[in-house]
Amino acid sequence: MTYIIHFLYGIVMGYFGLISPGMLNMTALKISLTTNKNSAVKFAVGASLVVFIQAGIALFFADYLVKNPEIIKALKIAGVVVFFILAIFFFYLSRKEFKTNSTNSKMNYIFKGVGMSMANMLAIPFYLGLSIYLASIQIIIIKQPYIMFFVSGAAIGAFLLFYTYIVFAKIIKNKVSFIAKNINILLSVLFLILGILTLTKLLN
Repeated sequence: MTYIIHFLYGIVMGYFGLISPGMLNMTALKISLTTNKNSAVKFAVGASLVVFIQAGIALFFADYLVKNPEIIKALKIAGVVVFFILAIFFFYLSRKEFKTNSTNSKMNYIFKGVGMSMANMLAIPFYLGLSIYLASIQIIIIKQPYIMFFVSGAAIGAFLLFYTYIVFAKIIKNKVSFIAKNINILLSVLFLILGILTLTKLLN
């Protein structure tokens, strides 16, 4: 049962970690609209494979850090900084006018998904910060085989998010500015709250 819980937490983090309209999910949406659904699914598979690796790298470092208690305090301070940076980042995105880019590349869509997902520099800090926070409040266990279940869930969660954008592409396209603005505000508030909670815990 504990394995399933870690898998489900991974799915939730993978899904909501990419829910804000951005480079990856909007590319999946545009491929679905301009090419076909199958090509968009191939792109989603490629991008999700990289999420698996990124989450794995993040939890590898989280596992190392958790096993070295002398740096846990410094790590928690770093976590507070990461949460506040993410809060500012998503607030900035909520104030910025959202624009979609053309995707007319003839590149293999799986490789395109891999390449674009690798360029997502926020993924590893995101999974590192949240996984350590969840471990600190004893929601997840950062050691094998729990890590494998968690990162597998994260990859599937990312794919489900991409697939949501693919399936509802026409609806999302017409409301993308509204969705982007409101989701980014919610994410900004979420990370601000996490930062405050972690900071409060540190001070106590």
